[in-house]
Amino acid sequence: MQRREFSISAVAATASATAASLGFSGAALAQGKAPKEGTDYLTLDKAAPTEAPAGKIEVVEFFWYSCSHCNAFEPQLERWIKKQPKDVAIRRVPVSFRPDFEPQQRLYYVLESMGKVDEMQMKVFNAIHLERQALTNGDQIAAWVEKQGINKAKFVEAYNSFPIVTKVRKATQLQDQYKVQGVPALGIAGRFYTDGSQAGSMERALGVTDYLVGTVRKSK
Repeated sequence: MQRREFSISAVAATASATAASLGFSGAALAQGKAPKEGTDYLTLDKAAPTEAPAGKIEVVEFFWYSCSHCNAFEPQLERWIKKQPKDVAIRRVPVSFRPDFEPQQRLYYVLESMGKVDEMQMKVFNAIHLERQALTNGDQIAAWVEKQGINKAKFVEAYNSFPIVTKVRKATQLQDQYKVQGVPALGIAGRFYTDGSQAGSMERALGVTDYLVGTVRKSK
């Protein structure tokens, strides 16, 4: 593995241990316990680039389709997204902790370029985690998307295109700028980072994100 060891089971164990030791719950923020820098979230030493339009606050979700925790988090994230005000812009970024992650990065960005993320995001997760389909290389992915009614030739052309390769490279750069150690994780306004291990659970990480979005909003 390059640059870091990545173990989903280790991330899960760390998150569980942190939650137990700190006594966090989804209701903690509602009880008036404000998130603490260095404990519940981190402030980046150097601001990361954002793509949100002027006047909007960007929240980035870092994920990996084959991550069971990302799969479990997806419905919760979708509910949270629907509650966000108009000044919050959501951006999904697929990570690559190893070279073999790249095919799924490309899958996401091709779906995005086709305007099919909303339609296909949960289908990809279900194919991997419920149907146990192998979607780890370009051939497997192309065969699967064709079964979903997507033109295979157009998909493969986009999959191998320079714009998609460029997006993949930028995604990996952004995960490094946010110093992402595991997924799912959240980046806020190019300035803050939190995840399940940091905040105690992904439920609380969303509460921390709300708090940080509010902080950014007040600073404008």
